[in-house]
Amino acid sequence: MTDPHLTDIDVTLRDGRTVHIRAMRPEDEAELLQTFGRMSEDARYMRFMRSVREPNMERVRKALASFPDSGLGIVATVPAADGIDIVGSAIYVIGNDPATCEFAINVGSAFGGAGLASTLMRTLIDSAKKRGLKEMDGFVLAENESMLRLAKRLGFDVTIDPDDRAIRICRLPLGGP
Repeated sequence: MTDPHLTDIDVTLRDGRTVHIRAMRPEDEAELLQTFGRMSEDARYMRFMRSVREPNMERVRKALASFPDSGLGIVATVPAADGIDIVGSAIYVIGNDPATCEFAINVGSAFGGAGLASTLMRTLIDSAKKRGLKEMDGFVLAENESMLRLAKRLGFDVTIDPDDRAIRICRLPLGGP
C-alpha cells in the first residue's frame, strides 16, 4: 500500500543530476542495506547519534511494514547496474500523539550539497500537512551543522534539548485547526 499523499516525481538537483522520489516499499530492503553500507562512520554517527556498525534488521523490517499507516518513508533513487541505487531517504513516524511525527533523513555523500536534503524534507513536510498532522519534530546532534541550517531554512524552531546539551530539538508547526 502506498501513501495517497505522495506522488512519484523526478527532480533535477542544483548540479543537474536527476533523482526519482517515491514512497519507500518493503522490497527496498536490499537497496537500503546497500545504502547503509556506503555510509561513512561519521555519516552513520550523525544519522543515528551513536556509533552503528550494522543495521537493526528487525527495526528496518518493522518500519518498512508499518508505512503508510504509522508514517511515511521516501527514497531518492538513481539508475544503477543492478537496477537502482538509493541515494537519499527520509521518514516521518507518527508517535503516541497522533497529531505529531518525528523525522529522520539520510543523504549519500555524493549527493550532499546538491539540494537533495531540502527536496526530501519539503516532500515529507508536504505529505505530513496533507495527512493533517500538526507538528513535525526531529532530534539532531549539535555538531550536525548542515542539518541544523537546513532545519532553520525550512522554518523549524531549533532549541537545545534540556536533557542532553549535545542534541538539538527541531520543531515545525504544520498548521491546521
